[in-house]
Amino acid sequence: MHPLLILLVGMATILVGIVGLRLNAFLALITAAIVVSLLAPGEPAAKIGRVAEGFGRTAGTIGIVIALAAIAGKAMMDSGAADRIVRAFIAVLGEKRSATALCATGYVLSIPVFFDTVFYLLVPLARSGYARTNRYYLKYLLAITAGAGATHTLVPPTPGPLAVAGTLGVDLGTMVLVGLVVALPAAGVGLLFAGWVDRRMPVVPQASAAEPAATLPLPGLVASLLPIVLPVLLISSNTVVLSMTARPGAHAASWSALAPYTVIIGNPNLAMLVSVGVAIWVYTRQRNVSRADLAGLVDTSLMGAGFIILIIAASGAFGVGLQAAQIGPMIERAFVGRAAAAGIGSGLVFLFLGFGVASLIKFAQGSSTVAMITTAAMLAAMLPANGAALPFHRVYVATAIASGSLVGTWMNDSGFWLFSKMGGVTEMETLKSWTPVLGVVGVTSMVTTIVLALLVPLR
Repeated sequence: MHPLLILLVGMATILVGIVGLRLNAFLALITAAIVVSLLAPGEPAAKIGRVAEGFGRTAGTIGIVIALAAIAGKAMMDSGAADRIVRAFIAVLGEKRSATALCATGYVLSIPVFFDTVFYLLVPLARSGYARTNRYYLKYLLAITAGAGATHTLVPPTPGPLAVAGTLGVDLGTMVLVGLVVALPAAGVGLLFAGWVDRRMPVVPQASAAEPAATLPLPGLVASLLPIVLPVLLISSNTVVLSMTARPGAHAASWSALAPYTVIIGNPNLAMLVSVGVAIWVYTRQRNVSRADLAGLVDTSLMGAGFIILIIAASGAFGVGLQAAQIGPMIERAFVGRAAAAGIGSGLVFLFLGFGVASLIKFAQGSSTVAMITTAAMLAAMLPANGAALPFHRVYVATAIASGSLVGTWMNDSGFWLFSKMGGVTEMETLKSWTPVLGVVGVTSMVTTIVLALLVPLR
């Protein structure tokens, strides 16, 4: 069977399963992986086996980090560390810049904490801001959305960008640093657009299920930030040392002496374990909890993380099936060759392909994480193994995919209803505000990705 037809069958299996039959994303992805692998060339005895191998390889890459990140995020919420960071931004920026403070807080908190949890935490502050000013309510909600949405989709260790980095073979430290850079202008433009939307569509909040802000004592700011800052510094240290070692010059030997140490402390698994240790220390010290309470926190975190790990690992199995179908060489011949003949950089073709496919999958089934991991599995099968066809680092393919997963969100996205019901905004108001703001954030991220890929290729 032609590779393109196998690809279409695989995509159709996923979309019919998730959208049509309302199957769990794990079942749809693993079914598509098996179908694609059976249709691909190879020995019959190996066709199912390679699906299991791809599943295990992906789970081994991202499983520990996602599980530890879930524990750290839950501990930060329950200890009050997340709330402490919120209040610090508001204190620095002032009440008059509450929207900027909410955007900045969402930007920081959505690195270790899931988007829905961050939104739940910050909605009461948006309501209190409206109570003081009697205006800007929609701007406050959209500011949270812009900041939290940008880092949630672009910066590990949240599951989507973490899975994309692992699938495409991108160093996690590089993904963190580039993701932060790409997400920053996206959040800023999203904040400006939020103000524009608010001026043209002022909203009065309706009753919602949002709870008031917690009144329990909060930990110190330094202790609150440590679970976020420490893993970023540790992982980035290894990335910096490896990049300096690869450069020619007299100082390369000095950097090489550090490599045996940074490769250990900068390992994402160890870095996130340190983050968990600090987050749990803050939680136990601040709330004086029992061992049973601590065990309950860990159990609750791991149950949610296990579901995400299964979905991402299934997408890895799907990607292995596509690789066996030889979809990569076919795409390269069909698109890259024609693009080069037309004078278009072959690398840009992969960027636009990743952005476009992720947008379509996001629009069809609603989940940014599923859109990212499915698109990354497809692109991994298409990209040359040695990256020779790319004039820039693969991390830009990853950020292009993540950018696309923000475009096309509507009523099939759980975030849409989270914004509407918790924010006390009607469905039509949500469609006119939430959807375009995230679209602006995604397009801005894509534009930033292209600019960086051309000006700072990291090759």
